[in-house]
Amino acid sequence: PREREVLGLMAEGHSNADIAANLVLSDPAVSKHVGNIFQKLGLSTVDENRRVKAVLAYLQISRS
Repeated sequence: PREREVLGLMAEGHSNADIAANLVLSDPAVSKHVGNIFQKLGLSTVDENRRVKAVLAYLQISRS
């Protein structure tokens, strides 16, 4: 559930720092959630567009 919240805020265009403030989390906690999201979506660490791809995946899931 927390990862969905983080991904939803990413989809709204929030930075990790904004997400941390919004959800009252530490920056490292948000980074961990974001990393978990990327991993679950199979997005490589060398993919420079993985944040955008994660948001697109979220939007596809939200519309179904």
